[in-house]
Amino acid sequence: MSKREALKELITQDLVAYIVQDNDISIIDAMTLLYKSKVYELIQDDETGLYLEGSAYIYDLLKNEQANGVLVQEEI
Repeated sequence: MSKREALKELITQDLVAYIVQDNDISIIDAMTLLYKSKVYELIQDDETGLYLEGSAYIYDLLKNEQANGVLVQEEI
């Protein structure tokens, strides 16, 4: 497994754990939620470089996507 793939896997594990904890749902439901998201698609796309960001930052993007129905990056 390449370093890139290992980072993606670690982020995915972190995100599933965050989802389970915050939403009190099963791991399977959390994985389904994540895998259907635009954020997950962007993590897998090497060109975005999103897999290089921290799990907490990516989870905030995912929560934003879930709240808005689409991925919207809020301005700082």
